Amino acid sequence: MKVAIVTGASSGIGRSAAIEIAKRGNGVVLTYGNNRQGGLETAAAIERQGGTAVALPLDVGESASFADFRDTVTDVLRDTWHRDTFDYLVNNAGFSHTSLIEDTTEETFDRLVRVLLKGPYFLTQKLLPLMTDGGAVVNTSSNSTASAGLEPGYSAYASMKGGLDVLTRYMAKEFSTRGIRVNAVAPGATRTRIGDDAFTRFPEVVPALAARTALGRVGEPEDIGAVIATLLSDESRWVTAQNIEVSGGYNL
Repeated sequence: MKVAIVTGASSGIGRSAAIEIAKRGNGVVLTYGNNRQGGLETAAAIERQGGTAVALPLDVGESASFADFRDTVTDVLRDTWHRDTFDYLVNNAGFSHTSLIEDTTEETFDRLVRVLLKGPYFLTQKLLPLMTDGGAVVNTSSNSTASAGLEPGYSAYASMKGGLDVLTRYMAKEFSTRGIRVNAVAPGATRTRIGDDAFTRFPEVVPALAARTALGRVGEPEDIGAVIATLLSDESRWVTAQNIEVSGGYNL
């Protein structure tokens, strides 16, 4: 059995990705931040479908904790799957914040850096010795990095995701010597809890977003999770260094 690590899997795209990966016969180590109950619910959902999952706490904005997390993962791999390596990594954990450039604080900017760019960089670095040759990484980016159709307020968030896009290509280049593929997915508007449950709090935005989407609706987490699981699988064995927009044709 192959094993995947999925960060930020207590809800939304991370939860969907973890469940889809498990459906394909893989074990899953999933992480949660503040939402411990959500992480446990994701693990329970996987186990109800006959899979195996372990939920662990992780703050991807605290890189000083990554060495301890790696040690915990080592123990979990040995105890649960009787192995000392894993195969797939999904760098998904994150948060969204919108503010105009003139209103953005350095504190907000620095937290976005830590969670969206520094976190995936150094977490991958720490976990890489445990990853098998021929494995795969998927980074969750965003279509806010597009060169057209920009929405005011995403300057800091999109800048970090743009950095992640570049990092994805460099990871693909450097890890290719071990046969490890690295890709990114760029979701469009997706019905998740991001932005403090913005879709629940502001349901009136949904029709406008759907109207700008070629396929006529906003995305669901399952739309993105299925692509992530496919990119990890052997079906995508000849795909690396790609950033695949999964948006239903937003702004097409």
